This record gives sequence, structure tokens and C-alpha cells, in this order.
Amino acid sequence: MALVVGLTGGIGSGKSAVSDAFARLGVEIVDADSLAHELSAPGAPGLAAIRATFGDDLLLPSGDLDRVRLRRLVFADPAVRSRLEAMLHPLIAAEARRRIGTWRGAYGIVAVPLLLERGGLLSMIDRVLVVDCPEAEQLRRVVARSGLAEAEVRAIMATQLDRTRRLARADDVIDNAGPPEAIAPQVAALDLRYRQLAAQRRSPR
Repeated sequence: MALVVGLTGGIGSGKSAVSDAFARLGVEIVDADSLAHELSAPGAPGLAAIRATFGDDLLLPSGDLDRVRLRRLVFADPAVRSRLEAMLHPLIAAEARRRIGTWRGAYGIVAVPLLLERGGLLSMIDRVLVVDCPEAEQLRRVVARSGLAEAEVRAIMATQLDRTRRLARADDVIDNAGPPEAIAPQVAALDLRYRQLAAQRRSPR
């Protein structure tokens, strides 16, 4: 079984950039957000469950899920968020586990934005890798890239662990407070470390 590294971090911390850097080294990636999109696409079991619970009001004319509307609804109403998570998280966990079982490398990455907050995938994680940057920088990045109002971004951040508690639970940390080019050297060092750890696990005792 490959070593499983759980990649997480607050919104705007740079998780995607870090995940992409690992992928460029040939590391296999399972992305929970991508799985959620796949499982809530037309014809997928997640969308069927959403329609059964919320009706067709959350659908676009094309039959696709109106993700913008759903996101706003979820962050405005914790009860809606809980119901949605209860539907999708078991499907995501099952598919993540299936894909991890197909990995051929020494280790792989499971990217989960709310890995520490929800904990549903923690049972399959060997090490937690946190992508870190100051919360003010998170806010600046998300507002710049998404066009969301600052209040909306703060509402999203409020659903996540604060920086101190997230870092306290990390096995490894990538500092992404600086320029994008600072990511690759840190990823390369961790890639070596994870390969060493995976080799140690395979060695007879």
C-alpha cells in the first residue's frame, strides 16, 4: 500500500499550486473537490441525491448543478451544508479509497480542503501536509481571483480551522507566503522525504 499524504490548507493558501507541483514530479493525485464535481455531474449518484433532497431549483437549464447558487446556500445555512455533506462525503470517500488502491507509486497525494475540519478521510491518511500562508494573504488572493466580496470570503474562512490550529495538526508544512517559484523546491524536498518514508514502511523489520 502506498504512503498516503493528505494535502490541505485554508482557502487561498495555494493547495492547487502545490498539488500541481507534486503532479509534475509524477506523483499520483486524488482531489476531493474534483471527485465532488464528478459525483454531482448529470447522471452521477451525487446529483441524483441532491435533486431528491432539494428538488430541481438548484439545477441550471442544462441540467447541470448550479454550483454558484449551491455554494451561497451552503455557506448561508449550516443545516443545508450538513445535509449536503451527509449525501456527498460517503460517495467521495468511497471513490477516493478506490483510486488510492490503484496507485502504482511509492506515495500519493489526497487533496482535501476540509480534511481536518470534517475528518471523514483522515482514516486513510498517513501524513498531513498543510499549505500555509497568512490569513490576510488568503483573503487577498481569493478576492482577487474569484470576485467574491470580502465578507463572503470571510464567511468561508470562518468554516475552516484557524491558522494556528491547522498548523498544530500538520506533520509537514509548505510555506506559501512568498512567490509562486518558492513552492517547487519545498515540494522537491518533501517528495524525497515521502519516498524515503515509503521505502522504510516496505522494509522488513
